Formats: sequence, C-alpha cells, structure tokens
Amino acid sequence: MDEAPLRQMELFAELSRKQRRLLAMRADEIDVEPGRVLCCEGEHAHEFFVIETGTARVMRGEQYLDELGAGDFFGEMGLLEDAPRNADVIAETPLTLMVLSKAALKELERESPRLARKISRSVEQRRHWLEPVG
Repeated sequence: MDEAPLRQMELFAELSRKQRRLLAMRADEIDVEPGRVLCCEGEHAHEFFVIETGTARVMRGEQYLDELGAGDFFGEMGLLEDAPRNADVIAETPLTLMVLSKAALKELERESPRLARKISRSVEQRRHWLEPVG
C-alpha cells in the first residue's frame, strides 16, 4: 500500500512519516463491490478496516446502526476484545479499504499510544450503539 493516502486519514494524521510508512508496509488495500458483507455478526474477528473511499452500513440483525464513509474504521472491537463481531458491515457503494491484521493493529497501537486512545474511544462510543434501549 502507498503511504500517501494515510496522510489524508484523520485516524492516522498524528503518525510520523516513518510510522505511516511502516503502517503502509503492513497494510493491504482492497476494492470491494456493493453488497459485499465485510464483517458478519457472530464471526471471529481477524481484520481491522479503514474506509478510503465509498460507504458501508452497519446492521445488527434487522436494526440499522450507522453509515460509515471515507476515514471511518471498523472491526476494532472484535480484535481488541478478542470477541465475536457484534454487527454486520455491508458495502453500500464500491469501497476501497485498508486492511490490517490483528498483529499489525496491536503493533501499531504499541508504537502510537495516541492512536491507541483514539481507537479505544471509538470502542466506547460504539458500545452505546449496541446497548438495548429501554
């Protein structure tokens, strides 16, 4: 993966150039067609995704939770908590995604505590999506 797009992603904005280059070496970039299910609720988590272009919807059962777009990420909860995926993520439009393995994500978090805090805050916010209402 090329390092240049990482400079434009808010999640990675605070990484040094060296850290972005290392991240780019560890990451894969994939293109996905609309309708593809990227994460399935209940399945074991193996990857972390960052959307470069396009949109995806987040569903839990029949309940719509959110729409994700360029710069948004998903898959972190299952990886960091070693838990099954808690929602489906489905491509709404053609997507270009950056994909990191669990090992690469953990290594990146060790190298950048600030990035680790951003991802942890996201986990906390997303837990609220999943709490039963009422």
